Amino acid sequence: MNSNQTMMNSFKNALTILLITLSFNSFAQYTEVINSNRPGASRSAFSVGTNVLQFELGPYYISEEHTPLKYDVSGFGIDFSARYGLLFEELEINIEGTYQNDTKTDNRSAIPIENDRANFKNMTIGAKYLVYDPYKNAEEDKPNLYSWKANRKFKWKSLIPAVAVYLGANFDADNNPYTAPDVEGFSPKVMISTQNNFAGGWVFVMNLIKDRIGSDYSDFQYILTLTHSFNPKFVIFGEAHGISSDFYADNLFRFGAGYLLSKDFQLDTALTFNTKDTPSVFSVNFGASYRFDMHKDKKIDNGNSAKEEGERQARGKKKKKKEVDFNDDSGL
Repeated sequence: MNSNQTMMNSFKNALTILLITLSFNSFAQYTEVINSNRPGASRSAFSVGTNVLQFELGPYYISEEHTPLKYDVSGFGIDFSARYGLLFEELEINIEGTYQNDTKTDNRSAIPIENDRANFKNMTIGAKYLVYDPYKNAEEDKPNLYSWKANRKFKWKSLIPAVAVYLGANFDADNNPYTAPDVEGFSPKVMISTQNNFAGGWVFVMNLIKDRIGSDYSDFQYILTLTHSFNPKFVIFGEAHGISSDFYADNLFRFGAGYLLSKDFQLDTALTFNTKDTPSVFSVNFGASYRFDMHKDKKIDNGNSAKEEGERQARGKKKKKKEVDFNDDSGL
């Protein structure tokens, strides 16, 4: 059995596991504003929502310098993804990748030798499914209309994360300068994504990734992302990204911010760097995310959509609010 057959068998086995997972009962939630994976490299546990088509892309500048091997790399690239919510609120299919065009300069001789390179560093088609959502129908997690303090206090339940599973298929071209020598054709990729939403606008996302399964240079990656929103429009983030394989290993750090221009359009920027010289890495990117929102809420028992039911309940709360003493809450 050749390596391609082994990879395809691994992919079929992983697909079977994913289909079994889809049979379990789970929950998800459509958001009124865009749910982008940017500006970091991690993947959220939540999908974009049914009938939502979303595009995310980010051009970047990259600079690398390998001190022991005496070469440097300078160039540009673009990260891109297209996401679509299909069939269930919990399910998302996507295609994502990175294309880079750079110049690698060998400085070992008196006259530097330049080599122009261009190819996809990665190209993956996959599906993500939310298997557990602790925030679904959690009455205590709804905003308290009477107390700012109550909305910002720590809740132990927030330590339980939302969990999603991802299964994808990589495609690597022959003679790709950005991949190991034996990596070509199709190979499976699997990921577990968790997400904790804490009080005060803090969100923690963790990704555990096994990539290019079946090849001699299969790698393991982890991504830890912490974001903080100062208001509904502005967010900052910090991220640690570890990569381990026989071909390439690194610990990358990212910092940046995102700004919501409208409920369907987000802009972002980030810096990436590491702390070694084999090679040293520095990158800056600017990105954008836009969604085409064709989502329609399902009707609930009383015939209203989820949005209509929320508005009805909000009107009821406003009416009740008029009947209470506004000075009762000392936490305001």
